Amino acid sequence: MRLGNTRTSSALLSAFTISVRIYLQPFHVTRELMIQIHESKLIEAAEKGMDEFLKLFTDAYLEVLGGDITPDTMDRLNGYQHTLLALRFFTGEINEGGFVQLIQNGYGGYLFNNPVAKALRLMGAKGLSKILYKAKEIYDAHREELERETTEEEFMAMYVDFEQFDELEEKFFYIEEEELALVAHYVDDNLEDFAEIVKEP
Repeated sequence: MRLGNTRTSSALLSAFTISVRIYLQPFHVTRELMIQIHESKLIEAAEKGMDEFLKLFTDAYLEVLGGDITPDTMDRLNGYQHTLLALRFFTGEINEGGFVQLIQNGYGGYLFNNPVAKALRLMGAKGLSKILYKAKEIYDAHREELERETTEEEFMAMYVDFEQFDELEEKFFYIEEEELALVAHYVDDNLEDFAEIVKEP
């Protein structure tokens, strides 16, 4: 079933497409604008594992965004940060209800109309990247149908109508842990692109 009481507008998120350049070249924001994370929290999260490590960053991003992403707040994050946030939405939605739920909850435009797949490939998560590329083909071919408002009955019927997502979701579950570990290592090696790490006095 769909999560939450509010549905993110895919049309709104699609209206703001991040430049591919952001993902392919170093992207620097001023020190005053870079999201800060305290070193002690980073160490604590890392000790708990990669999930908590990545969540620390995306929690900080969502806090800056006011809890949700909108066209008005998207420019508060750089391309690297958007990639991590998109990854969080991607993995969370697939684990809860698959691609049908992800799209029905309004994240299709954010994930498929921005170079998230390309960015993940550059971070080493080639398997997740391939899954997104293939899912985008289905999304592009059936976008109007996948994004239309539905009743709960119509929503559940979509899982039958779009069984082509099943194979991609099975592949996702098989590689998720290993691929997320690759992303976590990339973030750890390039912390300055994802947040300013503040050392305690």
